[in-house]
Amino acid sequence: MSFNKMFSFLRDLQKNNNKEWMDANRNEYEAVRDWYKSWLNELDADLGKVDPNYHSTEGKRAINRINNNLLYHPNKSTYKDHFGAGLDLSDNGKQGDFYIHLGVNGSFIAGGFYKPKKEVLDSIRDAIDYNGKELKKILSNESFINTFGNLIDDGDSLKTSPKGYPKDHKYIDLLNRKTFAVQHNVTQKEIMQDDFKDVCVEIYKEMLPFRKYLNKAVTV
Repeated sequence: MSFNKMFSFLRDLQKNNNKEWMDANRNEYEAVRDWYKSWLNELDADLGKVDPNYHSTEGKRAINRINNNLLYHPNKSTYKDHFGAGLDLSDNGKQGDFYIHLGVNGSFIAGGFYKPKKEVLDSIRDAIDYNGKELKKILSNESFINTFGNLIDDGDSLKTSPKGYPKDHKYIDLLNRKTFAVQHNVTQKEIMQDDFKDVCVEIYKEMLPFRKYLNKAVTV
Protein backbone atom coordinates (compact mmCIF):
# COMPACT_ATOMS: atom_id res chain seq x y z
CA MET A 1 0.00 0.00 0.00
CA SER A 2 1.14 3.58 -0.64
CA PHE A 3 0.02 7.17 -1.12
CA ASN A 4 -0.20 6.36 -4.82
CA LYS A 5 -2.94 3.83 -4.00
CA MET A 6 -4.64 6.41 -1.77
CA PHE A 7 -4.86 9.02 -4.52
CA SER A 8 -5.94 6.40 -7.06
CA PHE A 9 -8.79 5.41 -4.77
CA LEU A 10 -9.78 9.06 -4.16
CA ARG A 11 -9.84 9.78 -7.90
CA ASP A 12 -12.13 6.78 -8.46
CA LEU A 13 -14.33 7.86 -5.56
CA GLN A 14 -14.60 11.37 -6.97
CA LYS A 15 -15.98 9.92 -10.21
CA ASN A 16 -18.34 7.56 -8.39
CA ASN A 17 -19.39 9.44 -5.27
CA ASN A 18 -22.32 7.30 -4.17
CA LYS A 19 -23.09 4.61 -1.61
CA GLU A 20 -23.50 1.86 -4.18
CA TRP A 21 -19.97 2.33 -5.51
CA MET A 22 -18.51 2.63 -2.01
CA ASP A 23 -20.24 -0.57 -0.89
CA ALA A 24 -18.81 -2.40 -3.89
CA ASN A 25 -15.31 -1.02 -3.21
CA ARG A 26 -15.34 -0.99 0.59
CA ASN A 27 -12.50 -3.51 0.88
CA GLU A 28 -10.23 -1.20 -1.10
CA TYR A 29 -11.28 1.78 1.00
CA GLU A 30 -10.61 -0.07 4.25
CA ALA A 31 -7.21 -1.25 3.01
CA VAL A 32 -6.20 2.34 2.14
CA ARG A 33 -7.63 3.69 5.39
CA ASP A 34 -5.90 1.08 7.55
CA TRP A 35 -2.56 1.65 5.80
CA TYR A 36 -2.90 5.38 6.38
CA LYS A 37 -3.67 4.79 10.06
CA SER A 38 -0.40 2.84 10.33
CA TRP A 39 1.49 5.64 8.58
CA LEU A 40 -0.04 8.15 10.99
CA ASN A 41 1.06 5.97 13.92
CA GLU A 42 4.65 6.23 12.67
CA LEU A 43 4.36 10.01 12.27
CA ASP A 44 2.79 10.22 15.73
CA ALA A 45 5.85 8.50 17.21
CA ASP A 46 8.22 10.84 15.35
CA LEU A 47 6.38 13.95 16.54
CA GLY A 48 6.60 12.73 20.12
CA LYS A 49 10.38 12.70 19.78
CA VAL A 50 10.63 16.37 18.79
CA ASP A 51 8.07 17.83 21.20
CA PRO A 52 8.08 16.78 24.89
CA ASN A 53 4.56 18.24 25.29
CA TYR A 54 3.11 16.41 22.29
CA HIS A 55 -0.18 14.57 22.92
CA SER A 56 0.17 11.13 21.36
CA THR A 57 -2.68 10.49 18.94
CA GLU A 58 -3.13 7.04 17.39
CA GLY A 59 -4.06 6.90 13.73
CA LYS A 60 -7.51 5.47 14.43
CA ARG A 61 -8.30 8.54 16.56
CA ALA A 62 -6.56 11.01 14.27
CA ILE A 63 -8.23 10.09 11.00
CA ASN A 64 -11.52 11.77 10.10
CA ARG A 65 -14.61 10.03 8.76
CA ILE A 66 -14.77 9.99 4.98
CA ASN A 67 -18.55 10.46 5.05
CA ASN A 68 -19.78 14.04 4.79
CA ASN A 69 -22.30 15.15 7.40
CA LEU A 70 -25.33 15.49 5.14
CA LEU A 71 -27.62 16.39 8.03
CA TYR A 72 -25.97 19.81 8.37
CA HIS A 73 -24.60 20.04 4.82
CA PRO A 74 -27.23 18.39 2.58
CA ASN A 75 -25.76 19.85 -0.62
CA LYS A 76 -22.39 18.18 -0.19
CA SER A 77 -21.41 14.91 -1.85
CA THR A 78 -21.92 11.68 0.09
CA TYR A 79 -18.19 11.21 0.61
CA LYS A 80 -15.22 13.54 0.98
CA ASP A 81 -12.60 13.72 -1.77
CA HIS A 82 -9.77 13.64 0.75
CA PHE A 83 -8.38 11.98 3.85
CA GLY A 84 -8.12 14.34 6.81
CA ALA A 85 -6.31 13.66 10.07
CA GLY A 86 -5.72 15.68 13.23
CA LEU A 87 -2.71 14.93 15.43
CA ASP A 88 -1.55 16.28 18.81
CA LEU A 89 -5.08 16.06 20.18
CA SER A 90 -5.40 16.93 23.87
CA ASP A 91 -7.73 14.93 26.10
CA ASN A 92 -9.76 18.02 26.99
CA GLY A 93 -10.08 19.15 23.38
CA LYS A 94 -8.92 22.65 24.26
CA GLN A 95 -6.20 23.09 21.69
CA GLY A 96 -5.87 23.33 17.95
CA ASP A 97 -4.67 20.18 16.23
CA PHE A 98 -1.92 19.58 13.69
CA TYR A 99 -4.00 18.81 10.63
CA ILE A 100 -3.02 16.88 7.48
CA HIS A 101 -5.32 17.10 4.46
CA LEU A 102 -4.57 14.84 1.49
CA GLY A 103 -6.97 15.20 -1.44
CA VAL A 104 -7.35 15.07 -5.19
CA ASN A 105 -8.16 18.79 -5.34
CA GLY A 106 -5.30 19.89 -3.12
CA SER A 107 -3.29 18.82 -0.11
CA PHE A 108 -1.96 20.81 2.80
CA ILE A 109 -0.74 20.74 6.38
CA ALA A 110 -2.35 23.22 8.74
CA GLY A 111 -2.77 24.17 12.37
CA GLY A 112 -4.32 26.70 14.70
CA PHE A 113 -7.98 27.65 15.04
CA TYR A 114 -10.24 28.06 12.00
CA LYS A 115 -13.34 30.14 12.88
CA PRO A 116 -13.33 29.01 16.52
CA LYS A 117 -16.22 29.34 18.95
CA LYS A 118 -16.73 32.68 20.67
CA GLU A 119 -15.14 31.66 23.97
CA VAL A 120 -12.00 30.43 22.19
CA LEU A 121 -11.81 33.55 20.02
CA ASP A 122 -12.27 35.75 23.09
CA SER A 123 -9.37 33.98 24.83
CA ILE A 124 -7.09 34.46 21.82
CA ARG A 125 -7.98 38.15 21.65
CA ASP A 126 -7.27 38.50 25.38
CA ALA A 127 -3.81 37.00 24.81
CA ILE A 128 -3.14 39.38 21.92
CA ASP A 129 -4.24 42.33 24.00
CA TYR A 130 -1.90 41.22 26.80
CA ASN A 131 1.08 40.14 24.68
CA GLY A 132 0.49 40.64 20.97
CA LYS A 133 4.19 41.39 20.56
CA GLU A 134 5.04 37.70 20.97
CA LEU A 135 2.58 36.62 18.29
CA LYS A 136 3.80 39.34 15.93
CA LYS A 137 7.36 38.10 16.44
CA ILE A 138 6.34 34.53 15.57
CA LEU A 139 4.43 35.59 12.46
CA SER A 140 7.26 37.80 11.19
CA ASN A 141 9.97 35.14 11.52
CA GLU A 142 11.53 34.64 8.08
CA SER A 143 11.46 30.85 8.24
CA PHE A 144 7.83 30.91 9.37
CA ILE A 145 6.87 33.21 6.48
CA ASN A 146 8.73 31.03 3.97
CA THR A 147 6.81 27.99 5.22
CA PHE A 148 3.31 29.39 5.72
CA GLY A 149 3.14 32.89 4.31
CA ASN A 150 0.46 34.82 6.18
CA LEU A 151 -2.36 33.69 8.43
CA ILE A 152 -5.22 32.03 6.55
CA ASP A 153 -7.62 34.72 5.35
CA ASP A 154 -11.17 33.48 5.95
CA GLY A 155 -12.63 36.66 4.45
CA ASP A 156 -14.63 37.18 7.62
CA SER A 157 -12.53 39.66 9.58
CA LEU A 158 -14.35 42.44 11.42
CA LYS A 159 -14.69 45.79 9.69
CA THR A 160 -14.32 47.56 13.02
CA SER A 161 -12.76 46.71 16.36
CA PRO A 162 -14.15 43.89 18.53
CA LYS A 163 -16.30 44.95 21.47
CA GLY A 164 -14.13 46.22 24.31
CA TYR A 165 -11.10 47.10 22.16
CA PRO A 166 -10.26 50.56 20.79
CA LYS A 167 -10.05 51.08 17.04
CA ASP A 168 -6.48 52.35 17.38
CA HIS A 169 -5.29 49.31 19.34
CA LYS A 170 -1.67 48.47 18.56
CA TYR A 171 -2.65 44.99 17.36
CA ILE A 172 -6.02 45.79 15.82
CA ASP A 173 -5.09 43.91 12.62
CA LEU A 174 -4.90 40.70 14.67
CA LEU A 175 -7.79 41.45 16.99
CA ASN A 176 -10.15 41.88 14.03
CA ARG A 177 -9.50 38.34 12.82
CA LYS A 178 -11.89 35.45 13.37
CA THR A 179 -9.45 32.76 12.23
CA PHE A 180 -5.97 32.09 13.59
CA ALA A 181 -4.53 29.32 11.48
CA VAL A 182 -1.71 28.73 9.00
CA GLN A 183 -1.36 26.35 6.07
CA HIS A 184 1.46 24.85 4.03
CA ASN A 185 0.42 23.41 0.67
CA VAL A 186 1.99 20.18 -0.55
CA THR A 187 1.86 18.55 -3.97
CA GLN A 188 1.09 14.93 -4.75
CA LYS A 189 4.65 14.59 -5.99
CA GLU A 190 5.99 15.70 -2.60
CA ILE A 191 3.63 13.32 -0.80
CA MET A 192 4.87 10.39 -2.89
CA GLN A 193 8.48 10.98 -1.83
CA ASP A 194 10.06 8.70 0.77
CA ASP A 195 10.85 11.66 3.03
CA PHE A 196 7.27 13.01 3.28
CA LYS A 197 7.05 11.95 6.91
CA ASP A 198 10.21 13.95 7.62
CA VAL A 199 8.67 16.93 5.81
CA CYS A 200 5.64 16.72 8.12
CA VAL A 201 7.92 16.70 11.16
CA GLU A 202 9.78 19.80 9.96
CA ILE A 203 6.52 21.64 9.30
CA TYR A 204 5.30 20.64 12.75
CA LYS A 205 8.44 22.09 14.32
CA GLU A 206 8.08 25.33 12.34
CA MET A 207 4.45 25.67 13.39
CA LEU A 208 5.04 24.79 17.04
CA PRO A 209 5.68 28.30 18.49
CA PHE A 210 2.50 29.55 16.80
CA ARG A 211 0.39 26.67 18.08
CA LYS A 212 1.91 26.95 21.57
CA TYR A 213 0.95 30.61 21.74
CA LEU A 214 -2.64 29.89 20.75
CA ASN A 215 -2.99 26.80 22.93
CA LYS A 216 -1.70 28.69 25.93
CA ALA A 217 -4.20 31.45 25.22
CA VAL A 218 -7.20 29.10 25.31
CA THR A 219 -6.11 26.90 28.22
CA VAL A 220 -4.54 29.27 30.77
